[in-house]
Amino acid sequence: MSKKILILVDSINVEDSSGSKANVALINNFKASGYELLVCHYTRKTINLPGIKCYQIKELKYTPLYFLSRAQRFLNRHLRIDLSSYLEQLFGFSFTFFNDVNSVVKSLKSVRFEPNLVITLSKGGSYRPHYALLQLPKLHSVWMAYVHDPYPFHFYPRPYAWIEPNYKAKEFFFKNVSLKARYSGFPSKMLMEWMGGYYPNFLESGVVIPHQNSDYGISKKSIPSYFDEAKFNLLHAGSLLNARNPKSLLMGLNLFFEKFPMYRNDVRLIFVGRATGYDKLLKDFQKDNPELIFEDRTVPFEDVYSMQMHTSVNIILEALSEISPFLPAKFPHCVAANKKIILLSPLYSEVRRLLGEKYPYVAETDDANKISNIIEKLYFLWKENPDNLLLNRQDLDYYLSEKYLTEVINKLDVLNE
Repeated sequence: MSKKILILVDSINVEDSSGSKANVALINNFKASGYELLVCHYTRKTINLPGIKCYQIKELKYTPLYFLSRAQRFLNRHLRIDLSSYLEQLFGFSFTFFNDVNSVVKSLKSVRFEPNLVITLSKGGSYRPHYALLQLPKLHSVWMAYVHDPYPFHFYPRPYAWIEPNYKAKEFFFKNVSLKARYSGFPSKMLMEWMGGYYPNFLESGVVIPHQNSDYGISKKSIPSYFDEAKFNLLHAGSLLNARNPKSLLMGLNLFFEKFPMYRNDVRLIFVGRATGYDKLLKDFQKDNPELIFEDRTVPFEDVYSMQMHTSVNIILEALSEISPFLPAKFPHCVAANKKIILLSPLYSEVRRLLGEKYPYVAETDDANKISNIIEKLYFLWKENPDNLLLNRQDLDYYLSEKYLTEVINKLDVLNE
């Protein structure tokens, strides 16, 4: 008899965030591994995943918290009175957060499913599923709290770290998560160690479950007209998030063009996704360099994924920092594409660790000269034969697959009791 896993997740809409894409890939691979799944999700639209039983949690309405949250939203939207910082300072979280948690708890109490394992997934800065599970002690003995990013925000490494109102309440919340959940899951080894420095119990309960390669059900090739497969395409897919500064990448491309002006027409550097904080930099660069394609908007996932699969090179750009413990949600897509990756990251980063010490196409985020040299090497490999740019990393294919996921999960005591 297959083991039963209940997955509680904020959203399974792959269009709303990179976190949701990663969550859906993980859910799909649990299904592919043969587990019996029930996915309880708080997506604000009806979504079903093929072959998986999904239960959409409805928001509780006509409750005191619901009306307080709507009153706060009205004041902010129509009267420009923002009470969020003040209210979070008082209560630790927003009225909406508490009403969402209550909605989740009420729904879970009505679900008829006896799981061997419960996994809470979340996205962005939201850990509503984790807060909800704290209210259900009978599930703690089978609970895995998956931690996709550092929390609270002031535990991010620089330059991301900032302090939220009533951060102590958030610290207390996550300390309880670390103590109550039987297991904790992390997409990267470095993140588990990073969070274990703040909450030591994570080092005892922690399991590394990387973001997954998965079949997203994209059945057709969906490539936008601005993407020319005949070119040497360098693709950065995803938001720049205020901290991923593309300046040195642009400078590196310029240095390449200065050295090889005759190859300008062969090359395209493509940014797809919100350029938060860097739109002016990119637009100014684009004026003199039409080789830059800049889509400062949310592009449909099937288009982005198709471009990742058919580009010459994928780019992973991380913040200028001393350490990057994150595993970007797009890393599995880059590995699945089987194309060389340009990694711009700190010396200590999870992606560097996975690619290995000998991987040659890595530079510090602000090292324009080395970036230019990497572009040059990859360009001439492409010029000789595009197949020279194949990544060919079977070890990473396996690490990000449902086979490895099954190995990790089947070792949990709770599935062998």
